[in-house]
Formats: sequence, C-alpha cells, structure tokens
Amino acid sequence: MAEKPEFPVVQGGGSLIIAWQIRDKKVLVVGGGEVAAGRILHCLNADARVTVVSPLARLNPEVAYRVAQGQVTHIDRNFQPSDLDDSSIAMVLVAVDDPAASTTIWKLCKERRIPANIADVPSECDFYFGSVHRDGPLQIMVSTNGKGPRLAAMIRRFIAKQLPSDAGRAIETIGQLRVKLRQIAPRQEDGPKRMAWMTKVSEAYSWDEMCDLSEEDMDNLLRYYPSGKVPSLDGLKGMRANPEVGQLDVFDGSFGFSVGA
Repeated sequence: MAEKPEFPVVQGGGSLIIAWQIRDKKVLVVGGGEVAAGRILHCLNADARVTVVSPLARLNPEVAYRVAQGQVTHIDRNFQPSDLDDSSIAMVLVAVDDPAASTTIWKLCKERRIPANIADVPSECDFYFGSVHRDGPLQIMVSTNGKGPRLAAMIRRFIAKQLPSDAGRAIETIGQLRVKLRQIAPRQEDGPKRMAWMTKVSEAYSWDEMCDLSEEDMDNLLRYYPSGKVPSLDGLKGMRANPEVGQLDVFDGSFGFSVGA
C-alpha cells in the first residue's frame, strides 16, 4: 500500500489574504464617521485616490481634516446611484448607520461588478479589513474573517510586540540590495541564483546588522554575488577601509567581469 502523501490539509472557510495594489486607483467611500476615517487612512496609506460621499455636517474631525487638507475629494451630499457610474472606481467602502441604504449600495455594486465592503455586515463584503501593523515597508494583517475585529486587534498588538523594533529598516535595506542586485544580474534566468544568494544574505546578518549596512557596504557585498558567497560582517566592514580585502575569494572567473568596477 502506497504511503499517504504529506501535503497540507485543506482548511475551508478562510479568505484569500492578498496585498491589493490600489496606487492611483479610485476608491469611493460612502460615509464620514469613525469607521470611514479608518477605511480612508488605509486607502491613503496605499496611495489610492479617495472620494468621500457624505454631507459635510456628518464628517467626523479626522475625515473633515482629510477634506480640508485636500487628501481626499469630498462630495457634500448623500450617496446617489449615479456615483457608481464612474468606470474607474476600483472599490467601494460603505460605512453608514443605515442598514437598508447599505444593502441597496451593495446590490448596486454587485450589478456593476465593483468590489465592495459594507462595514459590520460580513455577508455583504467582497473583502475584509483586518487589523494591520505597519513599520515602513513591513505590513502584517490579522483577519478573523469578520468574526472578531476586536480580537484581531489584540492578536495584532501581541505579534507587534514580538518583532524587532528595527524590522522595517532592515527590510528597507534588503529591498535596496535587491534593486541593486537586479541591476547587475537582470536576466530572467538569473532569478534562481538571485533568490538563493539573497536568502544567504538574509540569514547571515541580524536585524541590527542589516540596518547598519551603508551604501558602500551594499556595493561591496554585491561583489560576492558572482561566487555565490556572503562575507562575515567583520569581513564586510573591513572592506570599508580597504576594498581589496577578500578580493581573491570573491571572483571565480566564470562571469568575466567585476561587479565592483
């Protein structure tokens, strides 16, 4: 009898957690209260173009501030079906204290195939907003699939406390190094080697050490890429004063060029 393969067990009932790129895309927010303020901030952090539909008198202080600062476009009235006629709308976020009106907007979005989120009504949501921890390029979202938002916030705070305080800066450094690496090894067939080498780099240095890497350090580190090696931190720092340190160990001649040249 053949052995049972050890594959992951399917756990139905979840959501597909993805990072939705909405930079420069239009998001329509219906409502101007506290919940709407949180939704708006999420979208602005993602560089979306936000339009808020709500009577001016119903805007809470934060939303009113976003309007006054020109961070969002404001339509001073209640929602109208014609607000959805704009074909450039990427998503609709509804946060009003009117269940009947919310359901009507939800149905209109379905007719137009526009992804929508109706606050506090999981059954009328194409996607959920989780509790998010943000540290520069690092984003961690905790979702309970709409079942326990407050619990999600508690779990998010617990996770955040376990992270290094400089995690965001370290990730920023890794990102800069990846960009530089793609410049010297841009071919698609270089992909596996790039990934393998970046894995070695990520495992070789601590968070604090990664944060301390200067532009010069990254350029010197890239000199080791052709050989697939990663120097010790002391060896890398030694190259600050003498770039020729470790020269004999860096190149194996197979590439025929010097990355540091």
